[in-house]
Amino acid sequence: MKWRKLGRIYKPSGTLAWARTYAANPVAELVAGDLYRIYFSTRNDQNQSSIGYIVVDINNPTLVIEVAEEPVLMPGELGMPDDSGASIGCILPVSGKRYLYYMGWNLSVTVPWRNAIGLAISEEGKKGFHRYSRFPIINLDETDPYTISYPWIMIEDGLYRMWYGSNLKWGPEKKDMLHIIKYAESKDGIIWQRPDIICIDSKGPEEYAICKPCVLKDGDTYRMWYCHRGLTYRIGYAESMDGIHWDRLDHLSGIDVSQDGWDSEMIEYPFVFDHKDKRYMLYAGNGFGKTGFGIAILE
Repeated sequence: MKWRKLGRIYKPSGTLAWARTYAANPVAELVAGDLYRIYFSTRNDQNQSSIGYIVVDINNPTLVIEVAEEPVLMPGELGMPDDSGASIGCILPVSGKRYLYYMGWNLSVTVPWRNAIGLAISEEGKKGFHRYSRFPIINLDETDPYTISYPWIMIEDGLYRMWYGSNLKWGPEKKDMLHIIKYAESKDGIIWQRPDIICIDSKGPEEYAICKPCVLKDGDTYRMWYCHRGLTYRIGYAESMDGIHWDRLDHLSGIDVSQDGWDSEMIEYPFVFDHKDKRYMLYAGNGFGKTGFGIAILE
C-alpha cells in the first residue's frame, strides 16, 4: 500500500470569526458527479471548535470551489456537554436523512477536558444540521468513564456498527492518559450497546493516544486507518475479518510525514473514501490540523 500526496487542500484564511485557525478531521461527502463537500473542525478566537465545510472537484481537489460562510454546527449552549466545541466524527446517510456524529468538548478543572458523542441530523433535501438533543447520545459511564471521541459508523445488514475512541485513564499531564479504540453496536443509530471491547490498543507506554478510526470493508476484509502518537501523530493501519478483532499493521499504512512543509511534523485524522475506482485519503497536518488538511491517492 502506497499513498501519493496530491497537496494541501485548505487552511482557514482567518477572516471568519468562527474559523480563525485549524482545519482538522476532514470528512468527505459526495454532492453530485465529481463534487465533494469536505467537512472539517475549525476554531474561533476562544479556541472553541465548530464544523464547517468547503466544496472541491475531486479531479482538481486542491482548488477550492466554495467555502462555507456559516458553520453547520457550533458549540452547544453554555453549561452543555459540548459548550467548548464540536468536532466532526462521521456522516451517515439514514433513510433519506444524514446523521452527523460529532464529539462534544467540555473543559474541566481537574483534568483538561471531557468528551462525549452527540448527533446532529439533516433532513432530506436540506444542507443544514440540527441537534438531535442538547445532550450526548453516548455519554460517559463505567464502560467509558473519562472521554469518548471521534466515532466512525457503518450499517451492515441493518446493524449500526461503531468504532470510537475511549480514554482509559488520566494523569497529571496529557501524556499520562491512555486513549484507545473500542467497538459498539446499535439497532437504530441512537441507542448504543458498548460491550467494552478494545479493537486497537497501545503498543507500550510511549504510545498514549490512538484515535479517529476510519473503517472500510473490501470483500471479507475490514480495513481501518487511524492516528496514533507518542511525541507526534502518525497514521496507522489495521485489518480484521469480523470488525472486532484487529491486527495492527502500521508498517503497511503507506504514508508518513513529508520532508518539509505543512505536513512535515505530524499527519493525523485520516478519512479514506473511494470514487470511480480510485481510493483517496484526506488527512490533517502539523499542529493537529493548524496547518490545514490535504489529500493523497492510493497507487
